[in-house]
Amino acid sequence: MLKTRVLTAAALLILFLSALWLLPEAGWTACCAVLLGVAAWEWGGLAKLGAAGRRLWTASVVGLFVIPLVLSGSWGGDAPRWMYYVAAGFWAVAAPLWIWRRPAVLPRLVMHAVGVGTLIPAAWALVDLRRAQPSVLVAILATVWVSDTAAYLVGRRFGKHKLAPAISPGKSWEGVAGALAAVAVYALVWSVVGGSASMPVASDGTRAGPLWILPVLLGLAVAGIIGDLFESLLKRQAGVKDSGSILPGHGGILDRIDALLAMLPLAVLAFTR
Repeated sequence: MLKTRVLTAAALLILFLSALWLLPEAGWTACCAVLLGVAAWEWGGLAKLGAAGRRLWTASVVGLFVIPLVLSGSWGGDAPRWMYYVAAGFWAVAAPLWIWRRPAVLPRLVMHAVGVGTLIPAAWALVDLRRAQPSVLVAILATVWVSDTAAYLVGRRFGKHKLAPAISPGKSWEGVAGALAAVAVYALVWSVVGGSASMPVASDGTRAGPLWILPVLLGLAVAGIIGDLFESLLKRQAGVKDSGSILPGHGGILDRIDALLAMLPLAVLAFTR
């Protein structure tokens, strides 16, 4: 299983980086639309839609992502910024409350609204961040990899206090502490290696200082943990182990991007102006 996971992850990384650096804007946006479509299909499964309902739901979500681009005539146009603020509000307030209260039954309309409000902003964020600076997008994604790896290693070795035993028994507070410590080190490395060139430019032309990156990446790491727990809760409520089976050794697309759903909209607000 470990070998399968590693091979799948390596293949995904190669495909992702190739698309990120080699494709034109239209091609990258098309890739994001495909990713969004698979994620929407899996979300429909978690919402317990039938085959016809999942097809309609998936087409609707992808349409809401693509149609504005077609109408604007720009495959790399900026998304409305209010959309990212709405998504940020959900991940900062509504998602933690959802995790805390763990409602057993939710109206299907609520699941649809949450799906639109989480999947589409994340897809748009991939387009906007790539357009702003592909290397910064990669560095942001690396925050998830650093956080997840450290949480797993520290939690496995030292984990004694469960973070959310009713949702994800394998996660611990020690793992969270390890993740944040590793991200803090990563932020310091970023500030040294990336320098001012990787910092956002304000409307007055000034750049953020290097120390700005530390609280931002720690905040993104916390958001990623919330996104991970939220997707775990949805799977538990749906009675499934994985969101899908498209990725050998990993499960579904949602299982791989759960943290990114929360992180990416916040990253756009932090790194673009």
